[in-house]
Amino acid sequence: MEEPRKDLLMQVDGMTCQGCVNAVTKAIQRLDPSAQVDVDLEHGRVHVVTKAQSVEVARALDAAGYEAHGMTG
Repeated sequence: MEEPRKDLLMQVDGMTCQGCVNAVTKAIQRLDPSAQVDVDLEHGRVHVVTKAQSVEVARALDAAGYEAHGMTG
C-alpha cells in the first residue's frame, strides 16, 4: 500500500532568485522524487504535495542552505 501524500505549506527564508527555486525544488525531490513543488518566491513560501513528513522536508531545505518552517495554511 502506498503512503498517503501530504499537502504541506512551508515558509522558506533565504530564497532570492530562480536559482534558489531550482535548489529548493531539487532538495525536496531528492527526498521524494514524485513530490510536486510550487515555489512562491515573492512571499517565501513553498507548497509541496509529498509522501515525506514536514520535518523531513524542513531538514532537507535546511541542509540546502535555507531556513524552513511548516505553516498551518
